[in-house]
Amino acid sequence: MKEKKVLKVRFLGGVGEIGKNMTALEYGKDIIVIDAGLTFPSVDMPGIDQVIPDTTYLLQNKDKIRGIILTHGHEDHIGGLPYVLKDISAPVYGTKLTLVLCEHKLKEQKVSDYTLNCVNPGTVVKLGCFTVEFIHVNHSIPGSCALSIGTPVGTVFHSGDFKIDLTPINGAMIDMPRISEIGKKGVLLLLCESTNVEHEGYTMSEHVVGETLDRLFADNVKRRIIVATFATNVHRLQQIVDLAVKHKRKVAFSGRSMLNVVEAAVKIGEMNIPENITVDISKIKNVADKDLVIVSTGSQGEPMSALTRMAAGDHDQVKVGANDTIIISASPIPGNEKNIYQVINNLYRMGAEVVYKSIEKIHVSGHACQEELKILHTLLKPKFFIPVHGEYRHLKKHVKLARSLGMKETNMVIAELGDTVELTEKTIKSGEKFQFGARYIDGLSIDDTQTVVRDRKRLAEDGLIVAVCCVSDYSGEIMQEPDIINKGSILSEVQVQEAKRIVYKTISEFDVKAAVASDMSEIRNSIRKNLRNYIFKATKKNPMIIPVITEV
Repeated sequence: MKEKKVLKVRFLGGVGEIGKNMTALEYGKDIIVIDAGLTFPSVDMPGIDQVIPDTTYLLQNKDKIRGIILTHGHEDHIGGLPYVLKDISAPVYGTKLTLVLCEHKLKEQKVSDYTLNCVNPGTVVKLGCFTVEFIHVNHSIPGSCALSIGTPVGTVFHSGDFKIDLTPINGAMIDMPRISEIGKKGVLLLLCESTNVEHEGYTMSEHVVGETLDRLFADNVKRRIIVATFATNVHRLQQIVDLAVKHKRKVAFSGRSMLNVVEAAVKIGEMNIPENITVDISKIKNVADKDLVIVSTGSQGEPMSALTRMAAGDHDQVKVGANDTIIISASPIPGNEKNIYQVINNLYRMGAEVVYKSIEKIHVSGHACQEELKILHTLLKPKFFIPVHGEYRHLKKHVKLARSLGMKETNMVIAELGDTVELTEKTIKSGEKFQFGARYIDGLSIDDTQTVVRDRKRLAEDGLIVAVCCVSDYSGEIMQEPDIINKGSILSEVQVQEAKRIVYKTISEFDVKAAVASDMSEIRNSIRKNLRNYIFKATKKNPMIIPVITEV
């Protein structure tokens, strides 16, 4: 009996969430991975630096992986790559700027065994049974690509992150003719980003930002200008440099990621910075305010970013004052609003003037709005559709948009993390679940469970109580009154005394002499249980409790 051809699409990240994008296509003994992104921690993840997908499934099937395909160089698409390549040896494919940014990350994480393969739009790569064609699209970083993937059951088109910009900064519009050709030949499945599906119309061109910035430069001829923007928005950075030249200002870059991206972009020719236009941030005291523009990280209010440190008065080189105009050229990523407005408020307190998106058109998105999404759907005419890159509400609205264009409900699937979608030439259906989740990065350490996060939340919310008691290693007798060390948890003096009594009583119920000779764990567990019950009843809090029994 002939075996049915089945393509499996597995979602490790990027569906039901913003960020940590990662999708795997699997057919027989071949797997290709699209993107390896990260996301940044939410407020309920104290102490965590980054979050990446759980790649257990890929690790279990690493011999099948033929390659990792990167659509572009944003953190939510490449930030997890060093951690993937520490466990899995697979060739990586991406455009020039994408790979330069990846190489810096790999060296930073001390990953030595990797193979980076540079491609250009139009390049076709053969990976096992898959063929991958890279297609130029507009986005907020150069080198962004959609993917047309040939599989044994038909063509899969992955949009990557895109928009349709008719007047792009670099002069290269999205390759609509090639996308149209692919649509005419037939597309089995469209995987399309959903980030801006809630927004009607079209995304504005990057040129709009340039016009606004030009006017702001002209309106602030006697003031120092500080522009905070995404470090990876190379086209925006180029516009700022060009305006600095036009308005006869020096440019100082501030922030590690900003310096890294500028260096990489200049190295490969994606940015052109004239000689003698830049000044080191440590030497800006020698430049008059009217002759300087500082380009900084921190447009999202990140705690350690350059702009946040300026707003807190902690930046070594930049002291914000009444002669500063600060332009925040970015939109808040969902969840970052509070941090950003705190930074804005602090900058105002220092006397600065602050310009941001709700006041001026100083940012445009890199993502397609509804009409651009409709154009892509119409050109490709896919048989099946799975929305990606968005929270559940985005995916739901994208399905509704596709339905308005004539797509059958039965031909669409809203996938969640850990889902497998199975496709044949004629069918689409849900398959088996596989292990999914998140891995938490704290410095250079990785934790695959939520234990650390849960413990830190408890410490942050309910505090820590250490119960200390001394017992004789000879007789087992309690040598002195137990002590209660209370950190971050409010207990009255009466409650502290009752806690001491509970510890004393709990220990007294055991044969301590025998426990000293063998194992104290049962006594510690009982102290922890009895104290937890009492403190919760008394305070409705659940602090972390650490019993310490010292033998003397």
